[in-house]
Amino acid sequence: MDETHKIKTVYVGGMICDCCIRLMKMLLEKEDLHFAHVNIGAIDFYEPISDLQISKFLKKHRFSLVTDKNEIIVNQIKVAVIELVHYANNNSSIIRNSDYLVEKIGRSYQSLSTIFADIEQRTLEKYIIAHKVERTKSLLIQDEMSLSEIAFQMGYSSVQYLSNQFKKTTGMTVSEFKKQRNPKILPLDQV
Repeated sequence: MDETHKIKTVYVGGMICDCCIRLMKMLLEKEDLHFAHVNIGAIDFYEPISDLQISKFLKKHRFSLVTDKNEIIVNQIKVAVIELVHYANNNSSIIRNSDYLVEKIGRSYQSLSTIFADIEQRTLEKYIIAHKVERTKSLLIQDEMSLSEIAFQMGYSSVQYLSNQFKKTTGMTVSEFKKQRNPKILPLDQV
């Protein structure tokens, strides 16, 4: 496509990982929908493409179109939390969650926290903790790191603090979780 085309950004709910990006690119190409970029939570289309065409496409493939400005912000928050907790490779121990979100989204943490709680009916802090616990579960199952290393990677000040949040969130201790035959890890979009 030629560079003079306008770009139309569409925000997509439920698109939260690299696999979603690959899938979305395949689906768009299969249906001959011309796009500039596909990112987690967003697609940049070359115009002209109608909102109806986009909406039908997303619905057909079980994704949702996000149009409300606060829901777009919540979607951006979710994507940023997932990037930081699940894909940052130890940066979550270095970067404060609030600083990362403020820099990534360009709004005050108080504003982000208020919008998130209004839309999601839970606090942003609880959402972040839930993702840290799910990531901790994955790391425990992989069994390549000590609990101390996991606590550091997840940005906890101590193993005890991680253990307390793990127990409070899951209802079981880390040891109890590790002893399970088929430990349950939630898909990222269900955390």
